[in-house]
Amino acid sequence: MQHQETASALPLFGDWAGEDIAAIIRDFDAPSEALEGAVIIAAEYTYEDYSGSAAVIYQAADGLLYEVHGGHCSCYGLEGQWEPEEVPREALAHRFSRANPGDTDAFRAAVRDWLA
Repeated sequence: MQHQETASALPLFGDWAGEDIAAIIRDFDAPSEALEGAVIIAAEYTYEDYSGSAAVIYQAADGLLYEVHGGHCSCYGLEGQWEPEEVPREALAHRFSRANPGDTDAFRAAVRDWLA
């Protein structure tokens, strides 16, 4: 996979649609180099009714797959929740072979397409 260069090429959904990697870094208040050289497989942030949730799945420059999840109420944002967890490809394939509560169709399709 190649690194995506333009916002329109990035599989960002929800409130991140049309944004770029900087939006993920900003909202999580992650280190600026957190996604350097990474390929975003799918990322989604939804903010409504004074609360939000986010999920980011990416392949790091070293080829390993990671996911990050975050959520918040009206008092805070995603800050301080950038905690990537390594995830085996097989686990992603199994999890996204069926519908998961909270995942939109577009997010699920982006992961499935990347894994295909």
